Amino acid sequence: MTFKDLFKNTVFPLIIGMVLVLISCGNVKKTEDGRLVKNIEEDLKQVQGDTSVIVGANRTALYLPLLKGKRLGVVANQTSVIFNKSAALQNTTRNGNYTHLVDSLLSLNITIKKVFSPEHGFRGKADAGELVEDGIDTKTKLPIVSLHGKNKKPTKAQLEGLDIVVFDIQDVGVRFYTYISTLHHVMEACAEHNIPVLILDRPNPNGHYVDGATLKPKYSSFLGMHPIPLVHGMTIGEYAKMINGEKWLAGGLQCDITVIPVKHYTHDTFYSLPIRPSPNLPNDQAIALYPSLGLFEGTTINAGRGTEFQFQRYGAPYLNKEIMRFEYTPVPNFGAKHPKHKNTLCYGEDLRDASVEGMTLKWVISAYKNATDKSKIFNTKNFTTHAGTELLQQQIEQGLTEAEIKATWQEDLEAYKKIRAKYLIYD
Repeated sequence: MTFKDLFKNTVFPLIIGMVLVLISCGNVKKTEDGRLVKNIEEDLKQVQGDTSVIVGANRTALYLPLLKGKRLGVVANQTSVIFNKSAALQNTTRNGNYTHLVDSLLSLNITIKKVFSPEHGFRGKADAGELVEDGIDTKTKLPIVSLHGKNKKPTKAQLEGLDIVVFDIQDVGVRFYTYISTLHHVMEACAEHNIPVLILDRPNPNGHYVDGATLKPKYSSFLGMHPIPLVHGMTIGEYAKMINGEKWLAGGLQCDITVIPVKHYTHDTFYSLPIRPSPNLPNDQAIALYPSLGLFEGTTINAGRGTEFQFQRYGAPYLNKEIMRFEYTPVPNFGAKHPKHKNTLCYGEDLRDASVEGMTLKWVISAYKNATDKSKIFNTKNFTTHAGTELLQQQIEQGLTEAEIKATWQEDLEAYKKIRAKYLIYD
């Protein structure tokens, strides 16, 4: 028998068999004391080496002992998953390479009493800002309590009977992305009722830099509750530590938190999100552009909602079509039932292939400069809420350059970075 035949008939099937065993362990539905699920992290190592990012949810050996015999509330959405394969395969959501955290915990006989859902809902299908109703999850039959409906903070009644709350949501590191506001409200409610919070950390795809105007406290809202820059450069776990450390909870309360950290992650690690964190952030380009184009949410400019390229283009009917030559027409679609300028031809820029090196004001400035009617651009109150300051709109209208505007942020950014350093878990 030749070496080629030996490899084909013996070695190759053995390798395939080992991989299938590892994958099947990741998909296991029931184990004794979580024994097989605890091996997920080791399985990943064997499949692809010891250098890939392992999210907090996958580090089951660290947190299953904290949940045994407890009655859980889980704050989760469609991103709250345990991966069955390596992080190298996390650039696709096909082929069932993950299991929802709630399903996994239930399969291990962990007692979940209810699920709390953030903006966009438990399955991540609601429009931005849309109120989400309470309900019952059709798969698990668990009650779902909306934290983006009648109340954004869990009530005493909603927390009654819980021993611990698990928080596991993928964030994108931008102040007006509301998952960190949900985190604040959950921590505050749990602190008031002496319920510990377990945070399963995930990478921040915009965690490699800090930028933007710092929120002025008088403009605090659900789109920004704390005096932080627009791009804060922290993971959910790090941010929770900052909320506690800076005494931002009502009355200076402290929440009992435990953070399960991400393994093999630094703030310079590139991380491609395998599941869109909300309906209108479909890919890496949109997520990278979001800190810049998200400011259009406070204007009358369409930022790609109502197309298949959300946050990868912008436009409006009253941008100068002689300069803004890219054309598109927003129509209702998944995640945008009523997009700005619905069914109306818009002129603007296509940014699908744009180079992104952090947050920039150049597109907001360009849209203002090239508007045929500048009075139509800003929804002043909403823009100020997104920017965190009234100055940014004034500076754009006065014709300041991006460099001149960013220079006014620097003192606050340096002060914030010193505070941030106290709470970092990762280099």
